[in-house]
Amino acid sequence: MKATDAVDTVDGADVVDVVALGESMVTFLPTRPGRLADVPSFDRAIGGAESNLACALAAVGHSVRWVSRVGADGFGDHLVETVASYGVDVGRVDRDPVRPTGVYFRTAGDRATDAHEVAYYRAGSAASAMSVATVDLAAVRAARILHLSGITAALSPGCQDLLSELTAPAEGRPVVSFDVNYRRGLWGSGDGPDVLLELARRADIVFVGEDEAAEAWGVTGGPEAVRAVLPEPGVLVVKQGGVGATAFVSGAASSLGAGGTLPTPVSDPTPAPTFEPAPVVDVVAPVGAGDAFAAGFLSGALRGLPLSRTLRLGHLYAAAALTTPADLAAPPARDTADRLTALDAAAWERLRLGPGWTQADTAEEEVRTP
Repeated sequence: MKATDAVDTVDGADVVDVVALGESMVTFLPTRPGRLADVPSFDRAIGGAESNLACALAAVGHSVRWVSRVGADGFGDHLVETVASYGVDVGRVDRDPVRPTGVYFRTAGDRATDAHEVAYYRAGSAASAMSVATVDLAAVRAARILHLSGITAALSPGCQDLLSELTAPAEGRPVVSFDVNYRRGLWGSGDGPDVLLELARRADIVFVGEDEAAEAWGVTGGPEAVRAVLPEPGVLVVKQGGVGATAFVSGAASSLGAGGTLPTPVSDPTPAPTFEPAPVVDVVAPVGAGDAFAAGFLSGALRGLPLSRTLRLGHLYAAAALTTPADLAAPPARDTADRLTALDAAAWERLRLGPGWTQADTAEEEVRTP
């Protein structure tokens, strides 16, 4: 179902499966490896945590609205047109007549290495002017799930206030999904970790990497230690890199309404965590994998899939991003993903995914023994 198929309204705004609010930027990817100083040319793409998620969900048939702010410039045109091409509703993306659309350049290397470089040109961007006063709050709240990330809170005081408003307890609030997305460079020496912890505690679904929980909050000791710091969210997903992901679901998890519920064994207020290993992936570039994982997990939750299959869907969407060089990757088709998430444990453990796997025609092509 595309965004235009919505069947209900809230304060005049169409209700969609997911609203994703946040900045997207034009991304320049090098045409060959090397330092930024040495790369002679770049290919243009787009990148942004929330728009990545919006495009992935729309590509598999969910109704999605992206809410943001871009400049009244050619880069803003490119962003809006590209996101819309996935079937995302971009009618609430404002154009700023003064501030520019953000851009960034990066090298082809892995972000985990010292050789990797990223040059951001986003200070004073149009998206940083998002605030309670400049955003259509009714359109943002007209969703079964409202997805936010910690990156937005770091853009400006106005953006931070906006996320505080949207995560505040309120009657009729949509299910709030929050990806911590801690970026030390955006926060500097400020109070970013404390802000992100407070926002996460007010959300219904939280995604956080085990490594970023350690960096932001000094949490060590595995997923259980992260849960001890974040006991409030009905669903907490702790991503453990190539190892897998662990989900904690409490009996207080919120309903998503007709057609889907958060995957929770509500008869048990403190169920055991669920761990699902990640498949082996031949990584091309790690950028965008976290956004893709969140998209896959939310798709599974919206469809009412069991928790283990919902986690596997997150892994598969992440694998689609990991096996392409750009920030934004098309997810696997729904029938392909459903076939793979239904594999037995032994077959899932044998799964190995490389470049082009989302275009494979048969399960035999997709499943390879490492």
